Amino acid sequence: MKKREKIKAMGQHFLKDRPVLNKIIRYISPSKADLIIEIGAGKGALTFPLADKAGKVIAIEKDASLIRLLQKKSSPNLTILEKDILKVNFYELIRKEQNFMGNVKLVGNLPYSLSSPLLFKVLREKELLPECIFLLQKEVAERICAQPGTKKYAPFSILIQIDFFARLHFIVKPDCFSPPPKVDSALVSLKKRVEPLFLFKEEGLFKNFLKGAFQHRRKFLRNNLEKLNLPVPLINKAFHIFSIENNIRAEQLSISQFVSLYKFFFDNKE
Repeated sequence: MKKREKIKAMGQHFLKDRPVLNKIIRYISPSKADLIIEIGAGKGALTFPLADKAGKVIAIEKDASLIRLLQKKSSPNLTILEKDILKVNFYELIRKEQNFMGNVKLVGNLPYSLSSPLLFKVLREKELLPECIFLLQKEVAERICAQPGTKKYAPFSILIQIDFFARLHFIVKPDCFSPPPKVDSALVSLKKRVEPLFLFKEEGLFKNFLKGAFQHRRKFLRNNLEKLNLPVPLINKAFHIFSIENNIRAEQLSISQFVSLYKFFFDNKE
C-alpha cells in the first residue's frame, strides 16, 4: 500500500499549523510532575515539544514507518511504543511509572475512526486517567460537551459528564492539517471529577437504559420507555413523581432526571 493510501486508510491527518500546535500545548500545560501518554504520535509535532516540558512522555504509535521517523530524534524522558492504543493496558503502563501516580495526562490528535472506541476505553479505565485532552472531530467534541435541550445531547454526553468535566476549547479548520480532513476538528478536555455525579452498581444497565430512551429521538420519551417493556402504569407513576410532561423528548431531560428515572425503574435490580 502506498504511503498516502495507508495514511488515508488509517484516518490520519497530521497537524501542521504551528500556532495551533502551540495553543494545544498551552492547554495540555505539561510540567515536570506529569506523565503524558500521547495517542498517535505521528511525526512528533506534539511529542517532542511535550517531552521538553513534561516529566515523561510515552508516545504510542501504530504505524511502523512513523515509529522509525520518531526514533531519529531521541529524548531521555521519551518512550516510543509501537502499539494499537485500543489494546494498550493503561494499568500496566502506568503502574511502572510510580513517580507520576495521579499526574497522568492522556492526550492526542485522534484519528476520526478511533474517537468513539477510545472514549469508551477512557470510560472503562477512568480511575487511571485524571485528565484527557484530545483533538477530534468537531461533531464528536460537541456531543461530548452537549447540554440538555440540544440536538447533540445523547447517551454519550451523559456517560462522559457523570465522571468528567467536559469542555470544548476551540475549533481547528481543515487547512491546519495534512492531508486536510473534510470536516472541522475541536480541542476537548476531560477532567475527572473528585466524585462522579452518580454511582451505579450496574453501569451497563444504565447505559442500556439511556440507549433505549434515545432510540427514536423524534418520538416522545414515554414511547421509547414503553419499548423497553416498562409497564405503562409504572411510567405514568414515574412521570407524575418527577413532574415530567408526557410530550417531553429524551434530549430535554437533565442527567439527574435520567438517573432518577433509572433508579425508580430498576432500583430493585441495583
